[in-house]
This record gives sequence, structure tokens and C-alpha cells, in this order.
Amino acid sequence: MKVFQQTTTFIRILESLWRCSGNKSIWRRFFVLVAILTVSAFAFQTLVHTYLVLPDRPFGSDHRNDYSFFQSSSSSLQSGESLKGGTPQKVHLSPTNSVISPDESSKLIESFSVEQENTKLEARVQKKTSGTANKKDRNLADVTKGGMSLSSQRHVPSKQKHIWLLPPNEALVLAKREIDHAPSVNEDPDLYAPIFRNISVFKRSYELMEMTLKVYIYRDGSRPIFHKPPLKGIYASEGWFMKLMEENKQFVTRDPEKAHLFYLPYSARQMGLALYVPGSHDLKPLSNFLRDYVNMIAAKYPFWNRTHGSDHFLVACHDWGPYTVTGHKELAKNAIKALCNADLSERIFVAGRDVSLPETTIRVPRKPLRNLGGNRASLRPILAFFAGSMHGRVRPTLLKYWGIGKDEDMKIYKRLPLRVSQRMTYIQHMKSSKYCVCPMGFEVNSPRIVEAIYYECVPVIIADNFVLPFNEVLEWSAFSVVVAEKDIPRLKEILLSIPIRKYLTMQNNVKMVQKHFLWNPRPIKYDLFHMILHSIWFNKLSQIQT
Repeated sequence: MKVFQQTTTFIRILESLWRCSGNKSIWRRFFVLVAILTVSAFAFQTLVHTYLVLPDRPFGSDHRNDYSFFQSSSSSLQSGESLKGGTPQKVHLSPTNSVISPDESSKLIESFSVEQENTKLEARVQKKTSGTANKKDRNLADVTKGGMSLSSQRHVPSKQKHIWLLPPNEALVLAKREIDHAPSVNEDPDLYAPIFRNISVFKRSYELMEMTLKVYIYRDGSRPIFHKPPLKGIYASEGWFMKLMEENKQFVTRDPEKAHLFYLPYSARQMGLALYVPGSHDLKPLSNFLRDYVNMIAAKYPFWNRTHGSDHFLVACHDWGPYTVTGHKELAKNAIKALCNADLSERIFVAGRDVSLPETTIRVPRKPLRNLGGNRASLRPILAFFAGSMHGRVRPTLLKYWGIGKDEDMKIYKRLPLRVSQRMTYIQHMKSSKYCVCPMGFEVNSPRIVEAIYYECVPVIIADNFVLPFNEVLEWSAFSVVVAEKDIPRLKEILLSIPIRKYLTMQNNVKMVQKHFLWNPRPIKYDLFHMILHSIWFNKLSQIQT
């Protein structure tokens, strides 16, 4: 029967060819028909092979991006290695045309099959080798492995991948070790090495902070002392930090068990306004209030007693900030205190544990960055400038030796006289001076330090026993001059002894350090909010013994 059908088909073909030989138009149509059938069959075969490679794609869906998929898969598979028989084997997949031939499609399917088999083999090897590990280690390995992509263009150390999965104490220990062995960094597009003590350590510490740190904020406490940040005036730093910290989503956690640090969100400025009796000179009501608050959270939650407050921190910029903690022994001794009044002589601020907070004057909260910048060095005719009230022990001495009329190069005023301010404002004076003198007032810190940085004037700091802001990471000698109180009579001599080349370098460094002292309504990397938080993080790690 089969032979009969074949013979019949052959006869019909011969008959058709005989008929076509006498008619050229039919002959042409015959070849056109054969060509169409051939192309259609090839296209259909190509389409079927394409969707075999992409089983998750529904048949008939848009495949305009198929080639981009194959191209990205090729680059990923070429960069990866799979295990076959215990021997590393590279899998290559590199189609050169948007239409894939049947042979190429078969090779493509085979390559994917090899990859799938190797993935299963690797999983079996992983399971076998980790059989003796504890459950936590297996979970960490699985999560770390599951988070890896096919592309290996960006290598991430294994420790770095799962540090955020560790319990808080273990994560801090690991971060401490990572910082102690920070890889060397000479240049970074976002950081200027000359203004840092050790840019390698700072960069690594900052990276780990962004990756790891979680802060729990206590919701206890009522306004105006708690959760109401003052955003205007010379004590605005504590308010801006509180505002931005409570709005933050990257570092703040609602689960205290995941927290590495605990924030006490009160304002020393608001506490003084609410509790201090004017003229009494008695700060005990303030320290007693804060003592009772800490005792309350210690009784309500287990977290304070767990570490005796060593993982808790506060941020206070008011001059009275250090004195408000003295009513509670553990608060004063163990907690991390970010204080504007960072005075070592009073033995409340502890260098290496506590953080020196920059004192910033914010005149318009809606525009905290107004008036930034200053004249270039050649347009700064004034050698040194200061204008302010004569309180404290240093300013009267400064006025005695360098007050108005003493020296034309030294513009030192009690307050800027009206006749002078009408010609040149306070800010214009700072923008036109080479050096801006920043003497302490009643307390060691002064908002003029940050003002000088804002107006690109080299700050001259006169305050013995003052720990400079971010002293643990910034190299202040690169962009400022520190003068001892006893050397005030030699102030002009000291400034003139600085070579012009060194001054130009210092003034440029002031410009470069400026971004680390800016309050941004929406915090950006390395700005003042992040620098304060980093110093708290960094000093917490410095207390860990590895």
C-alpha cells in the first residue's frame, strides 16, 4: 500500500511538471508557491525554538525584546562559572543575529540545560558541606546565595552580604573588625582626602553604617520637650537632627530588637524654656526631669538595663546640655552624648565616646543653605574679623589687644557699629576676610566656626579644652587655625607667619569641607545629618573590644 501511494504521488508530480512546461506563467507561480512554503516553514521552526528557550513567555506574546534577553544572558553566563563533574566550566552563549537558526537554538537550549544541571549540582554540594553547620549558618548561606545575580560584575565580600542579618551585637563586632582592616583608599570622587584623618577608615565606616545601622526612637515623652524640634537660632542643630532622624526611613526601625542604637528624642533648648526658672541659676529641675524620664524607660523597656545605657544616645546643643545629664549616673557615664558644649575641663564630655556637635545658626528654617559661599582669596583684603558680645573670659582679652583702632588689618568689634554695617554687613565682612576669629563665649563652642566654613573663611578657633566637631574623622589643621588663649597677644604674628601657599590650600580645604556641615531639608550623603549620625556610630564601635 505504501509503495502504491509513493508511485501515485510521483506520477502526479511528473504530470504537473509536464503541464507546466507548456505554460510559463504556471511554472512561475509554482516556484513562487514553493518559495513561500519554504520561508513559512523556516519562520515557524525559528519561532517554536525561540519559545522553547523562554518557557515562561506565553505563545504569541510580544517578543521584540527577545534579542536583548539573549544578549544579557550571554554576558551573564560568560562571566559566570558552573560546576560539572567538580571542574569549573565556562558556559558561552553569544548569538550574533536577531533571528536564531535551528542549530543555534539547539545549542542555546543545551547551554541552559547545562546551567540548570550545574546549579542543582552546586546546591547538592552546598547541602552536603554545610550538614554539620548550625541552623543559623545554613540560613545565612541560603539567603546570601539567593541574593546573588547571574552577573558577577560587582564583587561583594561574603561578610558584607549578611552583616545586616546578624544580631545587633554580632553585627557591631564584625563592623569593628572590618573598619580595623579597612582597604586603602587614596582618592574618592565624593570625598576629599586632605581634610580627613584617615579617608580609608572613614569611607569603610560610613559604608558599613549605611549597610547596617538601625536606630530605635522612643515614642515616650510629650511635647514641647520631646518630639518638637527647634529649627531656628544658634541651638538649631539639636532640632534639625531630631526632625531628620524621626523622618528617616533608612536608619530608623520600629523593632527595638533589631536596633543597634536607641535615641532619646528630647530638646535641651525646649527643656530649658519649659522648666528653668529665670534668675534662679538652678539647673536641678532640668537634670531631675531627665533622670525621671530615663528611669521611666528603664522600667518600661528592657533595653536600657541590658547595656546600662551604653547603646543609647542623645543630641543636645544648648549650653546647658552637659549639665542636664548629671542627675542620672548611667546616663552621664555610659550613654553617648552629642553635645555642642564639648568641654573636656568639666569632665562630663568624654573624648572618644561622646560626639562634639557643630553649633549652627539657622536664621530662616525654610532656607537653611542661604548665603553660602564667599569671595575668592584675592578679594579678601581683611586679615582677621570678629564682631560679637563680650561675654566669657576670652573675648574681652581679644578686644583688649586687637579692638578697633589697635591695628588696621585686624577688624575686631564688640558689636558691629551701625556706621560700619551700613557700608558692609556682618556676612559681607566674613566673606571678605582671610581669617574669621571664633573665640569661645560662656561655653567653648561658637556658631562662628560653622559660619566661617559657610562663607569660605578660614576659622581661627580660640577655646582651650574644646573638642572640635567630628574630631575623630576630620583633620582640622588642614582647614583651620587653633590658637591657645595665652597666645592672643601674638594673634597677628601667628596669622602672618602662615605662608600664602599654605593659606590658599587651607582656604580651598574650607570649601571642600563645607558640604559636611550643611543641613539639607532632605538629607544627602555625607551632609551634616549623616556626619553626626556617623560619629555616634563610629564612637559606639570604638568602645568595642575585638
